[in-house]
Amino acid sequence: MPTSLHKADWIAVDWGTSNLRAWAMTDQGEILAHANSPDGMGSLPPDGFEPALLRLIDSWLGAGTTPVIACGMVGAKQGWAEAAYAKAPCPASSDTLTRAPTHDTRLDVRIIPGVCQPDPADVMRGEETQIAGYLAHDPNFDGILCLPGTHTKWVHISAQEIVSFRSFMSGELFALLSQNSVLRHSIGDDGWDDTAFADTLDAVISRPETLAARLFSIRAEQLLHDQSPQVARARLSGLLIGAELAAAKPYWLGQPVVLIGAPQLTKNYATALAAQGVTPTVKQGDSLTLAGLTAAYSAQKDSK
Repeated sequence: MPTSLHKADWIAVDWGTSNLRAWAMTDQGEILAHANSPDGMGSLPPDGFEPALLRLIDSWLGAGTTPVIACGMVGAKQGWAEAAYAKAPCPASSDTLTRAPTHDTRLDVRIIPGVCQPDPADVMRGEETQIAGYLAHDPNFDGILCLPGTHTKWVHISAQEIVSFRSFMSGELFALLSQNSVLRHSIGDDGWDDTAFADTLDAVISRPETLAARLFSIRAEQLLHDQSPQVARARLSGLLIGAELAAAKPYWLGQPVVLIGAPQLTKNYATALAAQGVTPTVKQGDSLTLAGLTAAYSAQKDSK
């Protein structure tokens, strides 16, 4: 629930498939309050978005109309209102936001569009806001932004535009294999082994065609040699990230790379890239999401 009764000048919202996060903001960019809930897009019916948002932010609303700038899966076809994709190459921050239908006159909800790439076919929704947040602080950046997650994005940035990008399902594959495959009997819920991660990473980058066989060896090593669940977990991560790096080599080879995301994930990617001679810069994802939402609010306010 909200932790403050401050009235917001505007409200920033990051609405994903599983979670809803909101910040009460001043015009000067000060955070007055922050709240989150499990009311993600995936759990809501079409008429459930406005009530879910009001449950979280009602105490921040004044008597007048409060602007709400939202990003993420709230703009998907199954979301509150579909925000059509911008087509790459394109600026990370779009001037065209989609208004969501509301009944409460205190709300003016605008949704940031995602970005699509026709060939090879790819889409992002939410990551573009983190990218815009990064470019708000470093507008002259020319290189690669990598956003590790369920569907990791490798994004080529030049002249403040998203030039091209590729998505990798490494995070989702890790969850599926560790929880729903035969490997679930061998992999621990936590723990880590740096040596196992590094060894499997190198092996699959050198020979990515061996990935499927090396995956099953995780199970066999546990059955025959009593491999620990912690080692198995690190090996699975090393195999999947290694296969991803092998495929994404045209993006990171010889390029400046910035990692944007949660600390543990970015740490694993930084370790993997360092083994390939790349020293990435690491940025925290949440702060950049808020920076991107703030940039979108400022652009909307300036256009009025």
